[in-house]
Amino acid sequence: MDRSQLARALESARITGEVATPRENNLAHIHRFLAQERQFDFGVDLTREWDYQSVFALMVDRAGLRPEADYSDGVDTISTDRCLDALEALATAVGDVARAGGTILFATGHPAGMLPVHMAIAAAAEDNGARIIGQDSVIPVPAIGGDCREINRVWIWHLHGGTPHTHLAEPMHTLLDDLDRRGGPAPDLVVADHGWAGAAASRGLRTYGYADCNDPALFVAEAQGQIEATVPLDDDVAPYLYQPMIGFVLDRAGFS
Repeated sequence: MDRSQLARALESARITGEVATPRENNLAHIHRFLAQERQFDFGVDLTREWDYQSVFALMVDRAGLRPEADYSDGVDTISTDRCLDALEALATAVGDVARAGGTILFATGHPAGMLPVHMAIAAAAEDNGARIIGQDSVIPVPAIGGDCREINRVWIWHLHGGTPHTHLAEPMHTLLDDLDRRGGPAPDLVVADHGWAGAAASRGLRTYGYADCNDPALFVAEAQGQIEATVPLDDDVAPYLYQPMIGFVLDRAGFS
């Protein structure tokens, strides 16, 4: 699949272009990020001063929000070109690390949407030489309850028998601390979203992230040089709609 074909598929599925995440939600989340509210900071360490105008301008540039400052409610947008550029960068990184026999950690805070995306890319990376960080023990997360667990090569946070949607950074910090304690290798690459990606980036790990247009933290982390690329997309459409995107990444990674 070439870029133009995937662009049409992404916009048809409302993964990019006009998306379901409303403008008022996008703008509110900028304020909540700047207030460093839990669930909105994604574990990202701020290394420079940010205000509303600078974060809004960043989200217009890197995520593709509508640029009109006085547009406050209604349909908002995600840049298809920005998404495609970041997907190509992610694919190159995953392909290079896999062929070098490197270690990759995949994780998601949005299991109802993004888990199958991570699973497919992780499986292909492993088939092409990557070592995928998996689970050989239960890893409790005392700060918030529950535990970290791996499902088909992808880490999620488990709580009360379910796999909650979460923006929190604690699961990734707990997982990385556990790897350190057991003497396991630090991942050569992290591919994740939400607080999983923000925490990894803040700890200096090579990280690629996925983020919706109401998730400014990872775009700020990219602008600060902590994340190599953040893929802007609606991160909670029905999983089957991501299949063209998965195929594009696998092809660009040299896995197909």
